[in-house]
Amino acid sequence: MTEEKSSFKSGFVAIVGRTNVGKSTLLNKLAGRKVAIVSEKPQTTRNKILCVLNREDSQVIFLDTPGIHKPKYRLGEQMVQQALGTLKEVDAVLFLVEANLPPGPGDNYIMRQFQDLATPVLLVINKIDLVRREELLPLIEQYSRMYNFSEIVPVSALTGENLSRLLDAVTGYLPEGPKYFPEDMVTDRPETFIITELIREKVLHLTSEEVPHSVAVVIEEMENRPNGVVAVRSIIYTEKESQKAILIGKGGQLLKKIGQAAREEIERLLGAKVFLELWVKVKPGWRNKEAQIRNLGYRDEE
Repeated sequence: MTEEKSSFKSGFVAIVGRTNVGKSTLLNKLAGRKVAIVSEKPQTTRNKILCVLNREDSQVIFLDTPGIHKPKYRLGEQMVQQALGTLKEVDAVLFLVEANLPPGPGDNYIMRQFQDLATPVLLVINKIDLVRREELLPLIEQYSRMYNFSEIVPVSALTGENLSRLLDAVTGYLPEGPKYFPEDMVTDRPETFIITELIREKVLHLTSEEVPHSVAVVIEEMENRPNGVVAVRSIIYTEKESQKAILIGKGGQLLKKIGQAAREEIERLLGAKVFLELWVKVKPGWRNKEAQIRNLGYRDEE
């Protein structure tokens, strides 16, 4: 019994689900800080984002994956391939669904991908803060009939309810192993990646219709100046001149709002004053061009 308690567990856990079920919110809550951007708009996450959670008896490495959806562009196809490819690379899978919605075609499609999977799959019913407790039981029974989940854990990623139970449950499926990453590491993504994502998040929040999904953000230059200020020069790429005009706004007002909101978050991330310079450029149809998708940082993960 003592020996069992002293064994250290470590492993990789994929968070998968449809778009907008709260995967990034869950990841950020588990991490205790922002490592993935959050938006009400679908298809916010475009890359796999790794988050390291160190516990006394374990090191759990979560992978936040792009939402699984029916893609309209090559970029979307690549995002879905990334998410599905992750299933066979991990020690456990968290399948996130919403407590306030019944299983839909997207959920059915994802569950079909589990059929030949030896990896344990835990059903995580998120957003329980939006429903009455008596509404959960029929939903749990419905999902139980659709797939033999290793465990079913209702949670609220927003409020943190039941997350400690979820952590205990998923840790139980991890193998004994070493610490793969240093104690102070939270994510494998560099600061520049997080900064581009924070800028893109503000675009998602402040624009609508086709503009948000046509946007890619690139850091052109980042330097620490002698006065302690971090200077960041970034380009927001979009697909059409009309989208560029929307992003800039009348008299440059919208771009200024995007920059101000992003700068405040970047300053919190870096713990320093930031001078943020934003430019908008057009790359026609970049989401359907393999070379441009890769050049803008959306590469297939090895």
